[in-house]
Amino acid sequence: MRIIIIARMTPPWLAVQSIRLAYGRKTVVDQLSLTLEAGSIGCLLGPSGCGKTSVLRAIAGFEPVTGGEIRLNGELVSGKGVHLPPEQRRIGMVFQDHALFPHLSVAANVAFGLRGVSDADTRVAQMLERVGLAHAAKRFPHELSGGQQQRVALARALAPNPALLLLDEPFSSLDVELRERLGGELRSLLKAAGTTALLVTHDQHEAFAIADEIGVMATGGIQQWASAYQLYHQPVNRFVADFVGQGAFLPGVVTDGLHVAMELGVVESDQPIRCTEHGDLCGSGCTVDVLLRPDDVAHDDASAVTARVLHKAFRGAEFLYTLELDSGKQVLSLVPSHHNHAIGERIGIRLELDHVVAYRREVADHPARVPNCAVPQH
Repeated sequence: MRIIIIARMTPPWLAVQSIRLAYGRKTVVDQLSLTLEAGSIGCLLGPSGCGKTSVLRAIAGFEPVTGGEIRLNGELVSGKGVHLPPEQRRIGMVFQDHALFPHLSVAANVAFGLRGVSDADTRVAQMLERVGLAHAAKRFPHELSGGQQQRVALARALAPNPALLLLDEPFSSLDVELRERLGGELRSLLKAAGTTALLVTHDQHEAFAIADEIGVMATGGIQQWASAYQLYHQPVNRFVADFVGQGAFLPGVVTDGLHVAMELGVVESDQPIRCTEHGDLCGSGCTVDVLLRPDDVAHDDASAVTARVLHKAFRGAEFLYTLELDSGKQVLSLVPSHHNHAIGERIGIRLELDHVVAYRREVADHPARVPNCAVPQH
């Protein structure tokens, strides 16, 4: 007897497919797509005005899409001829200004979305215990710190057990140290509850601390959707490389497809060098710009290659030095803080580059300088 097993494909919990958003004649989001599996945490990361909050509002149902579609657990909630209102989407939201009711106690704020639920009091107690505020149930918002208020807002959003949690710059009003601590707490809380969530922020440290996958946005589209590690070490274009982490670009020439000669020396790549923005292999003689992160440039007193200290920033265990090379080009270097060099001092450096990220160098006045760079075909 022959048995045929048919695998059933489970749809993503959140599927945003080629959506377009416009305000009047101005298009703010165009052909944007992303998916989130159940229990995963995603993030839209980008500068102000890139369209990330508009995407969040469209998913929540506050804004209609003018193209594409949005599905929650396979159900079409936004698309051609369909716009399910926000209250029918089972979506929780946490805003940057907390949006707590000042005249209601902490417990009453959390219970606000549980009207008609028989075990509301039990659910409120569970949520306040989960966010560490069981002792503050009878207090009012003005009696709490900013971090505590944000925990109340989170407890209120999670109390109805939403199908999806959306967070719009949730920690932007808090100080840096508190933001980092709450970011870790939020991730642990969401993972423990198995909640699928999408965060919007302009702060990469916040994104790294919370999200499983991050979409870097610019001008209404996602430039790259990947893990924090991939965004930092394998950025697909210059915008992502500039926006995520710190770094500098140093000109180089590819010698044989695996080596690049730069002012700081010749480096060997662990794989054939590609002009990353186009995915094309770089042949011998190809002129590129190589991305150097601060940890790619090491301090070495024995090195014959030296650079002048332009700026330095003390970070406790390390200094972040901005260094000027003989050519006038600048690079960054992380140096243990017991090496306290003065501004203007020359220090020895060497490359510690394991993975080469290169971008085809555009030289408009001297096109012959890039003879072997493959030009993408359109």
